[in-house]
Amino acid sequence: MSRRRIAALVVLFAIATVLVSVWSPSDASETADQTPPINPQVRAFVGARILPVDGDPIDDGVLVVDGKKIVAIGDRSTPIPADATVVDVSGKTITPGLICTHSHVGGIGGADSSAPIQPDVRISDSLNVLDSGFKRAVAGGLTTLNIMPGSGHLLSGQTVYVKLRNDASTIDDISILDDRGLPMGGVKMANGTNSIRGKKPFPGTRGKSAALVRAYYIAAEEYRDRILAADGDPEKMPPRHLGYEALVEVLEGRKIVHHHTHRHDDIMTVLRIAKEFGFRVVLHHVSEGWKVIDEIAAAKAPCSIILLDSPGGKQEAVDLAMRTGGLMERAGINVAFHTDDWITDSRLFLRMAAFGVRAGMSRAAALRALTLSGAEMLDLADRSGSLTVGKDADFVIMSGDPFSVYTKVLETWVEGVRVFDRSNEKDHLYAVGGFGAGHDQDPYYCCFGSEANGGQ
Repeated sequence: MSRRRIAALVVLFAIATVLVSVWSPSDASETADQTPPINPQVRAFVGARILPVDGDPIDDGVLVVDGKKIVAIGDRSTPIPADATVVDVSGKTITPGLICTHSHVGGIGGADSSAPIQPDVRISDSLNVLDSGFKRAVAGGLTTLNIMPGSGHLLSGQTVYVKLRNDASTIDDISILDDRGLPMGGVKMANGTNSIRGKKPFPGTRGKSAALVRAYYIAAEEYRDRILAADGDPEKMPPRHLGYEALVEVLEGRKIVHHHTHRHDDIMTVLRIAKEFGFRVVLHHVSEGWKVIDEIAAAKAPCSIILLDSPGGKQEAVDLAMRTGGLMERAGINVAFHTDDWITDSRLFLRMAAFGVRAGMSRAAALRALTLSGAEMLDLADRSGSLTVGKDADFVIMSGDPFSVYTKVLETWVEGVRVFDRSNEKDHLYAVGGFGAGHDQDPYYCCFGSEANGGQ
């Protein structure tokens, strides 16, 4: 073989060796291994205008969620984990999940006509978590609710705080637990005309209403004192009383009183009784709160208010004023909004903040009234109400400005799980209504047409 051929073979062999080295499967796998696999628990939402509530708005922002928690928030320079799913939400707006401090979804059934004060009743024992009202709520961007019994009693029972988690089938699936592992909630009280029935055992006047409340709280104080005096001795313990137990939690500050009240004189009665017995109270509705702004501010009483575009139906609310939210903001009162669903449909909750802005609230205060203020009134500010690192990943993706009538809720997320998607056909139905959206709202007639009722 000639020297030229030998040289050519050597060159070809060298080239082949290089090619094999470059394209070897082992090196290819090593290169692939350097890219971490996508972690389905980690998502980075990029490009939206983010309204954290506890900080300044962020244009072209980044929100990173890992499982149930928020792990990062900031502008485009915010580091994004290499294993994150990146979601482009450019042109959209992200806010914290909305919080309603006063809702009645779920087919509530609290106290009955046997007594005007029934703190032993728990609204959680009457709720149907498959009720379509919960679907309407997430379609409106709501992620947390305080579900309450009605206002036809001086005290109609214990409320329950819930997270609108996906695929819930029982009340346990949505209940928010405290550090003792117990469901969180407050106590619902009311005064004014709702509870004045004039037929025993219900009161016939405002004065008698207040007297009955005072007497029950005094009895609860005495029950608490007997327990303390027993010092753990079962022989000295008083007989167990579920109603007094609930109010002892109120007296000790573990439960908040959520108090329905409209007229300015009724508001003052609530503040006097709260001061007398030392319990925490959130004033709800306060249609005439603007008449006693200074007194509410001095008492440091938070207010959960409702603004209606078509007020009416209750004489006590005749002096409801749209400017109440702005007046309270400037007086330093912690103010939130609520739906009182169905009074305001949960899907229209954002409109209430828009009413507040139109009547004098700042945009920042109005958004806070939908989110963080409500969380504070439910003792949940450490876990929700703002887009803060370490808090639950409860947030809403909207098509535009939250105070615009043209804005739509596109997606609602609870603890890192999407619970509403407007692009989904079934979810869209609940958002817009129509046949099938209120599938469980048909009237129920017990035994109607049955043989047991003679076919009547």
